[in-house]
Amino acid sequence: MELVHVAVVVLSLLSAGQSSPVTSCESLTQPLDFQGRDQLLGRWTYLGESTDMLGTRALTKMFMETSWLNFTAGDNSDTINTFQSQKMLGLCFSVSYKHTLKNNTLSMVQPYSGSGILLNTGCPDCLVLYSNYTIGQSSYKVLQLLSKRAKVSAAELEEFKKQAECLSLSSPVFLDSEKGFCSDESVSQQKTIDLSDTMNNITSDQLSQLDKILRSQGGVKTLMEMLTSAVGQINPN
Repeated sequence: MELVHVAVVVLSLLSAGQSSPVTSCESLTQPLDFQGRDQLLGRWTYLGESTDMLGTRALTKMFMETSWLNFTAGDNSDTINTFQSQKMLGLCFSVSYKHTLKNNTLSMVQPYSGSGILLNTGCPDCLVLYSNYTIGQSSYKVLQLLSKRAKVSAAELEEFKKQAECLSLSSPVFLDSEKGFCSDESVSQQKTIDLSDTMNNITSDQLSQLDKILRSQGGVKTLMEMLTSAVGQINPN
């Protein structure tokens, strides 16, 4: 069960207005300067992702329904507290962790090492984050789309698809906001399973084990079966 919780954590981390889509690969992959920490603060809807990690597209489509993040200022001027809530198979999970913002790079060290940059986007209230993560002995690239809105336009989704293509990543998976979001536990009686302790105590051996499963033949199917079984034990109905 502990490895399943680790897998859920890794899977996690891993309106109005018109915009002018950015079209060329040169423009779409152009890094942007962070305009200070305040640019990131607040609540963001996690709309979609693309990665070069084999099998995670199927995992995301099968298990992840909706997700949102809230960034708040940390104690130091370059730290950001991150709270992530996600709905998986009708259950609510949350995890809290920290980012560091230095030299236009957003970094994390727990549960695994990762660093990301912002990429150019024609979406006026979106963040497109391009990150590199190290899990076990493997390195992975992830492209993530976040917005202040629960939905963005078809043109904005197409632009994100083009960005993934330009970076030679898989076709993005988009989350469906119509499935509803888990609420902030501070203002809701909805039960949320907090995986923060699991995340803070993940060992290198556990990450290596998960990495081996993901890279093995039939590994994604094995992980799907583990996750389905675990969720069934948590929510037998």
